[in-house]
Amino acid sequence: MVSRTLNDFWIFSGNSNPALAKRICNYLQMPLGGAKITTFSDGEIQIEIHDNVRTKDVFLIQSTSYPVNDNLMELLLMIDAMKRASASRITVVIPYYGYARQDKKVAPRVPISAKLVADLLTQAGASRIITVDLHAGQIQGFFNIPVDNLFAAPILLNHMRSHFTNDIVVVSPDAGGVERARAFAKRLGAGLAIVDKRRSAPNEAKAMAIIGDVNNKTAIILDDMVDTAGTMTEAVGVLLEKGAREVHACCAHPVLSGPAIERINKCELRSLVVTDTIQLTPVGQASDKIKVLSIAELVGEAIIRSYRGDSVTSLFV
Repeated sequence: MVSRTLNDFWIFSGNSNPALAKRICNYLQMPLGGAKITTFSDGEIQIEIHDNVRTKDVFLIQSTSYPVNDNLMELLLMIDAMKRASASRITVVIPYYGYARQDKKVAPRVPISAKLVADLLTQAGASRIITVDLHAGQIQGFFNIPVDNLFAAPILLNHMRSHFTNDIVVVSPDAGGVERARAFAKRLGAGLAIVDKRRSAPNEAKAMAIIGDVNNKTAIILDDMVDTAGTMTEAVGVLLEKGAREVHACCAHPVLSGPAIERINKCELRSLVVTDTIQLTPVGQASDKIKVLSIAELVGEAIIRSYRGDSVTSLFV
């Protein structure tokens, strides 16, 4: 546990994940700052900060998850409110950074949305960003302010070590995740496999083949996020066809939109381990296949080290 002198800095939360904000404050042994967030009948968001933040360091916790645009606008308005209240430094803690999948031009005349969001946060008044498992690491370069990109890997690895011991193979659901899967496999002393996937349209995927040996092994699919679960459920079917004994999955960000929960419950996946960067819906919480690990201690450590000016390097591994 970490103690602090009262009123040295403040932590505030938006509406996207108040449960995580409370866990972080419990770890830091400090109260959550008071803020009133209301919505006019036409959908406009109104922010009112109740605590005096003049000359204080302020940490704003808000994932830009569903509803993405509402949560993003809420965050921008909170940053502006803190700036106009004379906060000395505004650190934006974004456990899940929305729009991160739109980090490059994949077709003519399309925006680079992740860059635009970075510009909006910076122009609104953010002094520093703390986030977890960016979909693309190069997004850090979209900012002209410091960015600490934390990793949920230690939390997921500890779970894997305690629940899976023999004949494990870590599976990357696509070519883009191979580096991540290889790092996990090395730390676990496990094998590595790759799903050869062909994507026909956004949120639609078709798994074609498995590269690597999964026969009679416990397969653990590893990804940074699970959105509609199409990729994952396709991979589960192919892995079992290739002789995998059982299939589990791990990810940092449980986006779980659209038919995701239904697909997870219906497929032969044994378990899906996620973190609380995104607050699960009641339907997701009710699924007996989904287990949630908390990143509160990880983010809490990043906050206190950032405030004190200590190194956060050890949190990146």
